[in-house]
Amino acid sequence: MNTLPLVLPELRPALDIFPSVDLSSETLPALRSALEDRAAQAFQTAEDFRVTLEQRHIPAGGDDERTIRLLTIRPTHTASSPRPVLLHLHGGGHCAGRPEQNTGDLCRFAQELNCLVISPDYRLTPETPFPGGIEDAYTTLCWIHDNAETLNIRRDQIGVTGESAGGNLAAALCLLARDRHGPAILFQNLIYPMLDDRTVNDAPNPSPTAGEFVWTRASNTYAWDILLTPSRPGDENISPYAAPARATDLSGLPPTIMTVGALDLFLEEDLLYAQRLIRSGVSVELDVVPGAYHAFDVTDAPIAKQTLERRITSMRRFFSPSED
Repeated sequence: MNTLPLVLPELRPALDIFPSVDLSSETLPALRSALEDRAAQAFQTAEDFRVTLEQRHIPAGGDDERTIRLLTIRPTHTASSPRPVLLHLHGGGHCAGRPEQNTGDLCRFAQELNCLVISPDYRLTPETPFPGGIEDAYTTLCWIHDNAETLNIRRDQIGVTGESAGGNLAAALCLLARDRHGPAILFQNLIYPMLDDRTVNDAPNPSPTAGEFVWTRASNTYAWDILLTPSRPGDENISPYAAPARATDLSGLPPTIMTVGALDLFLEEDLLYAQRLIRSGVSVELDVVPGAYHAFDVTDAPIAKQTLERRITSMRRFFSPSED
């Protein structure tokens, strides 16, 4: 089905500049290059905010001598009391991207929520398949918790957020922290999260309106293939820490904010996950954006700005008001 008539008119111009090539081993270098360019441009926007950006390197843990690079963003004014912290996980299909590509939004979160923002440069596929990325995310979460005094943050106010593959990692991190009895997570803000490897397979009744633009079924198949190797998408016994939709028990997870476009390939898997969370007693705030495709919010369209405002408002409700 040609779904272009369903796209919001304000989002149609951006389709001329978004990549239209399906992701594959041949096109992956181009995606990485595009996101590097975006990161470089976005990083320049930091000067528009009253924040301080720093890089840190933390131990990867265990016998691994590797370090994990973190981008940290904090408000410039001194806090008289510990701040909340927002752990961010960037998108890019698990195979591309870095924290700086979201600099503008992260600076705004730090400034408007008066919180510390930390975003790890986690390992990517295909060089490091599952569980590399999620273990880096969990290591970062534990480091934040263990260094709360040094960071001047509150251990009881750690929120997580991520978009697309980062939404996958954020959702998986909540499952992993629950199951390992790790640090408590205050909320999860999932932005069009990539949750279910089974979406790549031919469903009995696939949506005729989802996934035509930006992130296609072919791109999704490639991304899941290189994440799950040597397993394949749709195999039995895929870990829920790779594909959170595989989790059989969603009880005890933190309150959830979820945003997805009505034309996004991930719409139906996200709606099902939200429904299952609600049935498990988890508070869910769901924002389905009509006429929006995957990653619509990286545009300058009014709907992108409005959606970002709603996310900030939602996260503010979880973080205790600060007098600073």
